[in-house]
Amino acid sequence: MSTTPTDRLRALLEPLAAEAGFDLEDVKVTQAGSRRQVQIDVDADGGVDLDAIAEFSRRVGQELDESDVMGSAPYVLEVGSPGVDRPLTEPRHWRRAEGRLVKAHLADGGEIVARVLETDEDGALVEVQPVKGRGKAKERRLAYAEVARARVQVEFSRKDDKLLDDAEDIADDVADDIADDVVDDIADDDEGAEH
Repeated sequence: MSTTPTDRLRALLEPLAAEAGFDLEDVKVTQAGSRRQVQIDVDADGGVDLDAIAEFSRRVGQELDESDVMGSAPYVLEVGSPGVDRPLTEPRHWRRAEGRLVKAHLADGGEIVARVLETDEDGALVEVQPVKGRGKAKERRLAYAEVARARVQVEFSRKDDKLLDDAEDIADDVADDIADDVVDDIADDDEGAEH
């Protein structure tokens, strides 16, 4: 059974990623001039920390230098995390997209834009957004088997309810503090006037 260089590379990297607490999402080897470029994407629940990626990159570089997986030709190593445009192909991708808006092309040819509410190993509970803002959003159970392809949508103007509530609470606290200060100042002025 023959394996490609990328398969051998993936076999070397998967245990290293697991040891670092990452999921190995993608491995690409491309030719960049006289060198090869090795691009590795890792991810984890809660995202990945730059320091952890730097440490993982050092570890991967050591392992690649000590093994013969890359041969003797020079290479450039790039380790990062997938961008928001990564396809949602695994249950863990959907889990990490909870609260986000996704566009799903369905196997039956349809298409929906929905917010991911909850996920499990078989599918997701989503809130389907109304077309052109007309009507109300509706919840739907979406099995992964129904999805041909899906991606997270970038939202530039989303109003996060929690952030709005927090901002309102802060504004109320500031207004209360100002009102208390004004009352204290008036009381101090009244005491000064009686003397």
